[in-house]
Amino acid sequence: MQITLFLQLIVAHICVDFILQNNKLIDKKNKYGVRSPHIYLHALLSGLLSLLFINQWGYWYVGLFIAVTHFFIDWWKIHLQKIDLEKFIIEQIAHLIIVIIAWLWIGQGLESVSCKMQEVIKSIPFLITLIAYSLVIFPVGFIIDKATKKWQDEIEFTKDLEEGLDKAGRYIGILERVLVLTFVILNQMSAIGFLIAAKSILRYGDKEKIGARKQTEYVLIGTLMSFAFAIVIGLLVRIVGLQ
Repeated sequence: MQITLFLQLIVAHICVDFILQNNKLIDKKNKYGVRSPHIYLHALLSGLLSLLFINQWGYWYVGLFIAVTHFFIDWWKIHLQKIDLEKFIIEQIAHLIIVIIAWLWIGQGLESVSCKMQEVIKSIPFLITLIAYSLVIFPVGFIIDKATKKWQDEIEFTKDLEEGLDKAGRYIGILERVLVLTFVILNQMSAIGFLIAAKSILRYGDKEKIGARKQTEYVLIGTLMSFAFAIVIGLLVRIVGLQ
């Protein structure tokens, strides 16, 4: 029953934000902001559709909560003007949090939601896991960047190498560390081998080109450092926080 309720709320959100909202409506909301009736209709529809899917009209105040919060999240997004991937993900995470709160509110009451949120925030496994993911996303990337700086300078002076996508290496490193950390925490160590194999088939340059070997060695060093940090942090999480 509880899981069904959560899935119904998720389906309602998907319908409102993706299926029933086309580019024309989005452009009007972005252009006119709070002066556009579409932003109000969209928010109202999010609440009504949520109630329709769960078919529990007695919880009208939960539908109102979803509608109001949906409006303010959209209002925040409109004021950002340019929406990139990071802001889109933040927006959807905010909507997901609202859905979770609404789900717990209906199932167990608002007071219970507050208690459960406090329990999660204060729990040692949650805090340690949060710290671990924060480390592999931010400081570890900085450390690897500084540790490989001298080799970066050598590659930059090589004229014959083709330039890659802007900041692609940085995002690849973040994604691989997040995946490795997740696999270690879930005790799926064999999946790390899949990541290594997948990355090994990539060709970073023609071997006949000047400097291609330097680039390959630089990528290999960065990859091994990235994997090592993620594995060590993941093992520490399992030892310290998830016993």
